[in-house]
Amino acid sequence: MTYANLEGRTALITGAASGIGAATAVLLARHGVKVALLARRADRLEELAGKIRAEGGRALAAPADLTEQSAVDTAVDRVHSGFGAVDLVVNAAGVMMPNPIRDGRTDQWQRMLDTNVGGALRIIRAFTPDLVARAAEGGTADLVNISSIAAHLHFPDYAVYGATKAALTHLSQSLRTELGPRRVRVTNIEPGLTDTELAQGIDNPALASQLSGMFDAIGPLAAEEVANLVAYAAGRPRHVNLRQLVIQPTTQA
Repeated sequence: MTYANLEGRTALITGAASGIGAATAVLLARHGVKVALLARRADRLEELAGKIRAEGGRALAAPADLTEQSAVDTAVDRVHSGFGAVDLVVNAAGVMMPNPIRDGRTDQWQRMLDTNVGGALRIIRAFTPDLVARAAEGGTADLVNISSIAAHLHFPDYAVYGATKAALTHLSQSLRTELGPRRVRVTNIEPGLTDTELAQGIDNPALASQLSGMFDAIGPLAAEEVANLVAYAAGRPRHVNLRQLVIQPTTQA
């Protein structure tokens, strides 16, 4: 696939230790984008940054827990010191911890809210000035949020996870009213069943088995296939905003 309008840009990617975030970082770097990698697992980030550099790309690891404002502040300073302002932000970090609502797992609810919604907001707050400034200079500026089809499709025992993704989708749509007039593009991507480490957050054996059965029956997307969509959206001409994109396996209803 051909991606225009990427060479020479600078991206900040959350959730970059694995899955869609890592795949996006590798793909963007191969097309001339400097990539700042943000996630909790510092060892995984350094490994990925090393891989990207070995391929001739430019990468910077900025480990942080998105649920902690002070950690995010430190990571933002590291990104700005190492790469300067960014013009492409990809919020790919997320956790999925399904359980029946009657179980009252407030610990899991809070973790999903803090990461899937709060974490995205912290990153948006930190880098929106970069995006607005770049757009004002006549450059391309993108905010890409990775939501989920769970934002509008309903699955038993995934109510809180779905609610956090619905919040992210709604946030993306609302932000276009603020940032679009300032020529900052906002893209919301909703993947369906995708082969990532997201399922590792499931501690309910029955739900873990159910998801495994879906993988066998449907066949998931690869993280690289979602990354392709991120790069395609960010690579469009500056005046074109692919605002809402849904990607899922053909056999997933």
